[in-house]
Amino acid sequence: MKEGRGSFSVERGPRKERETAQSGMWKGNSPAGSQGAAMEGTGGELGGQGNWGPEDAPGLLARASLIMLPWPLPLASSALTLLFGALTSLFLWYCYRLGSQDMQALGAGSRAGGVRGGPVGCSEAGGPSPGGPGDPGEGPRTEGLVSRRLRAYARRYSWAGMGRVRRAAQGGPGPGRGPGVLGIQRPGLLFLPDLPSAPFVPRDAQRHDVELLESSFPAILRDFGAVSWDFSGTTPPPRGWSPPLAPGCYQLLLYQAGRCQPSNCRRCPGAYRALRGLRSFMSANTFGNAGFSVLLPGARLEGRCGPTNARVRCHLGSPEDGPRVVFIVDLWHPNVAGAERQALDFVFAPDP
Repeated sequence: MKEGRGSFSVERGPRKERETAQSGMWKGNSPAGSQGAAMEGTGGELGGQGNWGPEDAPGLLARASLIMLPWPLPLASSALTLLFGALTSLFLWYCYRLGSQDMQALGAGSRAGGVRGGPVGCSEAGGPSPGGPGDPGEGPRTEGLVSRRLRAYARRYSWAGMGRVRRAAQGGPGPGRGPGVLGIQRPGLLFLPDLPSAPFVPRDAQRHDVELLESSFPAILRDFGAVSWDFSGTTPPPRGWSPPLAPGCYQLLLYQAGRCQPSNCRRCPGAYRALRGLRSFMSANTFGNAGFSVLLPGARLEGRCGPTNARVRCHLGSPEDGPRVVFIVDLWHPNVAGAERQALDFVFAPDP
């Protein structure tokens, strides 16, 4: 079919268009009338017959973007849901495995004898006694257990701020272990290096807790009056009081080795309320004790050191005549940082 002047012939068009489509998609400008064929092609595919020009690029890109979708949208959502579930299960399994390792380490330590502040002693509650875990002869075993628990803590949290605690867990340097070290302090269980030592901690270092205890003195004294007895030794001690730890030495503890004693706390509500208000009370590890200590006239105390230099012991005494009565509270040393306290609470946590 031919038309007049200026027209074009399509007599041999089909063959030429096939050749053009085979040689490349972009070939010059196609007539406006062939745009539909270029977009649709044979069977509605991009590879169909026709020529495409630059002006057809937006339509081609739009159609290509539709073709490149790999899955229907519901199928893609299902795949993402399955992937998210698998990742969540993997994370939970990892947390379970990490916790199981920590509990195995702690359980092994408990079976080996545990890490304790030692048995309660007269005026040195929680202090080590000869032959106990705080005895220097038990050092290697205790140090190994402390190191294992500290590693378990670091896996769960972090090693940040653990320099001194790590050195203490490795067993050095402590008093008497290095040259030029004056052995004033000889803690039997844990020596935290580079911790200032003084016979008495300045009042301002623990001002809040000291003032709270002083203001609570009337309530604490009333509690002691409610639980005291004649301390004659002719009758068994009343409920809550320890047997004589030494001649003329008795104790009634509200907290013993980091454990609250519920019956004694209920009998001494004023003292218990004061303890709950303290900021630096060692209430979560085996070094922490609080309660009444009574020494009868003539009682004798032997010199000793506590289980660790990380604590200071506060004595709230009574000016009345008669037996020496003090309310003792174990506080954190003011130079032990918060991160170190958290780690030591974990390492020396009371046995469940």
